[in-house]
Amino acid sequence: MSPSPVSRVGPRLSPDPSRVIARLFVPGEELPGHHSRATTVLQRVQALTDDDVAAALDDLHRRFSPRHRDVDGIFLHHFELMAHRLGGDTPARERRLLIGAYFTSEYTVEGAALTNPSMVPHPDQAGLRPGEQRFVMTVRSVGEGHLSSIELRTGVVDAAAGVRLDDPGRHLDVGVPQPTRFDQAAFRAIVVDQGAADETASFVLDGLGDPFTKAELDTAIAGIRPEIARRVGSRDTIERLERIALDSYEVTFPGTSSISERVLHPVGPSESHGMEDARITRLVDDDGLVRYCATYTAYDGWHVAPQLVETSDFLTFRVTQLTGPAAKNKGLALFPRRVGGRYLALSRYDRERTSITSSDDLRCWSDAVTLDTPLRAWELVQTGNCGPPIETERGWLVLTHGVGAMRTYGLGAMLLDLDDPRKVLATSELPILVADDDEQDGYVPNVVYSCGGMRHGDTVVLPYGFGDKQISFALVDLPGLYGLLG
Repeated sequence: MSPSPVSRVGPRLSPDPSRVIARLFVPGEELPGHHSRATTVLQRVQALTDDDVAAALDDLHRRFSPRHRDVDGIFLHHFELMAHRLGGDTPARERRLLIGAYFTSEYTVEGAALTNPSMVPHPDQAGLRPGEQRFVMTVRSVGEGHLSSIELRTGVVDAAAGVRLDDPGRHLDVGVPQPTRFDQAAFRAIVVDQGAADETASFVLDGLGDPFTKAELDTAIAGIRPEIARRVGSRDTIERLERIALDSYEVTFPGTSSISERVLHPVGPSESHGMEDARITRLVDDDGLVRYCATYTAYDGWHVAPQLVETSDFLTFRVTQLTGPAAKNKGLALFPRRVGGRYLALSRYDRERTSITSSDDLRCWSDAVTLDTPLRAWELVQTGNCGPPIETERGWLVLTHGVGAMRTYGLGAMLLDLDDPRKVLATSELPILVADDDEQDGYVPNVVYSCGGMRHGDTVVLPYGFGDKQISFALVDLPGLYGLLG
């Protein structure tokens, strides 16, 4: 057998339960079917003496100020969200802070696992030694309730392909979500894709401009609500339009935070139970414009769907839904540039085969063409990609995953033609990476999985999750891989 073109390298990244965010907490509503006890809690806080309030606040500041960048700002924000229950009363600032604290809870975003990473070159490559490359890495962090978020990390690959990670910082920030503007054609495509294209939807959308805002959509919907009872199915259509609008949004982070302190936490209803497996790519358009685009799996507790998050600066992120026959299930991965004038992506729309699809706008993905079918023993259950294709002199390198007996995962490779990526030039007959003995156990055993590597000279630096719990790194030697593929 030829020597393996893959070698492991440190460090290992483990979940840290001390990395927490602060979320709104409404007592009673944390359990399905239970009613809020917010008014009762407010009355109890209002009944406290000023001395009790001061003592409670002192204790809260001592315990929680080191864990959050602006704990008072969090408390005041959560007070404002509950203030309507006070009937117009405005308590003193100290009591407002304490009320906010009672409607706040901490959530550890990586309390259960840290896995499924993806890597791209950092937009800032200044100040490095010769042969070094700075990177940004997305990771799937799993917390209480198996809820997944997308965390960001940064680091440097040195001239010898050694990996060092930056200190992620003490405070996590979820940013400020806000509505975005909607393109008429893209919004209508989602409406059609979700089976809501009826007379009511047309009536609402025909009265809106292009683009339009969430506020304008709300106004148009409010204008037809008196007629809803007389229109068959109108109420369901209205609810679908409102949900579609909530699934597209922007998140802005403060410039005072570092990239490694930013986390994309679920906002829209389609991702209410998790944002999973971001596959990020540095997308260079024909005019030279650079964007960082990640496809990820939104999960609402019942259904999964690919969504797109875009940023140019890692400060403001725009989230949009994807449509079309190939934008189904999991594992959509974007090519880093257009090919033949169209955007391309790898798809696993049928849940078990690796396919390729195209788009004019990055949002609507046409019918897919199959590239690889599970035929080998190590991948008979399913195949899929391990992130966006990497451009090489031999072709588009696609790192793949396969699932075999005992639900054991292995990573493989495939080369596609540079000019026509529908043509498969070579595939690996055997996996190039499987779980080591010390990687076999974990949250989900026998899994090795990556959402994307980064080229560094003649090496691909491949971060990967193992056991669906921790993250490690491997180096893929390109000349050695070419020799293996033939």
